[in-house]
Amino acid sequence: MIPFNKPYLTGAEHDYLSKAVALGKLSGNGHFTQLCQSFFEEQYGFGKCFLTTSCTDALEMAALLLDIQPGDEVIVPSFTFVSTANAFALRGAKIRFVDSKADFPGMDEAKVEELISEKTKAIVAVHYAGVPCDMDTLQLLADKYNLPLIEDAAQAVNSFFNGKALGSFGKLAAFSFHETKNVHCGEGGMLVVNEPQLIKRAEVIWEKGTDRAALFRGEIAKYGWKDLGSSFLLSDLQAAFLYAQLEHLARIQARRKAIWDDYSAWFSGKKDQIQVLPLSFLQLLEECLKGLGDVEFQSQPGNYHLFYLLFENAQLREEYIVRLAEKGILAVFHYQSLHKSEYIQNHQPEEYARHLPNAERFSDCLLRLPLFFDLPEVVVEKITS
Repeated sequence: MIPFNKPYLTGAEHDYLSKAVALGKLSGNGHFTQLCQSFFEEQYGFGKCFLTTSCTDALEMAALLLDIQPGDEVIVPSFTFVSTANAFALRGAKIRFVDSKADFPGMDEAKVEELISEKTKAIVAVHYAGVPCDMDTLQLLADKYNLPLIEDAAQAVNSFFNGKALGSFGKLAAFSFHETKNVHCGEGGMLVVNEPQLIKRAEVIWEKGTDRAALFRGEIAKYGWKDLGSSFLLSDLQAAFLYAQLEHLARIQARRKAIWDDYSAWFSGKKDQIQVLPLSFLQLLEECLKGLGDVEFQSQPGNYHLFYLLFENAQLREEYIVRLAEKGILAVFHYQSLHKSEYIQNHQPEEYARHLPNAERFSDCLLRLPLFFDLPEVVVEKITS
């Protein structure tokens, strides 16, 4: 089976893991943690970075930092991973859902303002597929209503809006280093704190609610419980793995771009522009589409995180999944609209009752094709075996 995803290894991961072991600091906030955090701060102009065990944890840190309370409202897109909303629901917030754009799964910025009320405490922008939200529009709204803007940049490493890195716009931003992402450490994430006044408290929350980090820097004689927090730190072993990826980020991005461009060229009818994907693989993808109606395809590359096809309905999408599986290719759909989830039905029936047609369409009709660094080689191996 040609998988949907295969985690890429640069070759340096084992060496850095061995070095981390030799340094003798395996828990969080060690040598490789500092290297990774500095990489992002220096490469992209981010504020203070905190490696976390997941993007989910980074979002939960953000909810704590903003003091989200029961009865507060937080605006998020419906077409996103559950962590985007769950982090704030855990603090008792009511989630207000934004529809997707008609022509792209990302949130429709023009529909955010109508959801803002006196109870609104934050706006969460999700950069779907690494394609940036219109940060100018969202920042104007955040400034107009004096609301913090949070970036869920889980899929958006090395992606930009008007030349500025995603993750550097919001007061807070969260990234994912899950094995499906462009760079990864199996499971991992990062919180970016761009608001200087929040940095000190973020460190306390990150360290289980204590000022332990200040003790290790020699700033205090003993540490204590200062605030709410949790065990959010990524181990230095995982940070060592991640640093091996970050050193090769440019090469990883170049290969993913070549694969994304091949998909785009093929489905655009520009078949003479194919660079790395075997033609037999692309022909097979096309043959399996016969009789399945009009199919749209992703036109915005973002950071080459994924490539999707869009079918007319869920039945046609399911038929394509079955046809590809019979040929040994795994393709998968994506998010199910959160406003139609069982949790929202049980806890916020007024949101469940809303009709967000674009988000619902993408939930029913979107299909992601395999996209990973070694895809061309895996396809050749499959064909020749």
